[in-house]
Amino acid sequence: MKQKEGFVLRTVCGEHVIVGEGLGTIDFGKLISLNETAAWLWEKAGEMGDFSIDSLTAALCEEYEVDAQQARNDVEKMVAQWQEIGIIES
Repeated sequence: MKQKEGFVLRTVCGEHVIVGEGLGTIDFGKLISLNETAAWLWEKAGEMGDFSIDSLTAALCEEYEVDAQQARNDVEKMVAQWQEIGIIES
């Protein structure tokens, strides 16, 4: 999977949000608010380029003290949300 072109993480009034920039996102018309961990995952996914549930889970476990199964569950939920709103692609 990878992030779709034109979606960027910004900090607006202290909140982390993903916004669409450019012509490719003109029909998007949404702001996606992320908590600290979700924003970190988005940045990590961008650094990786191509990412998977497994690679994000491993990165999350390296960065935070979290149970591997809990980390995987959280990553799976976040990636499913990203897929549902169309900001990542397979």
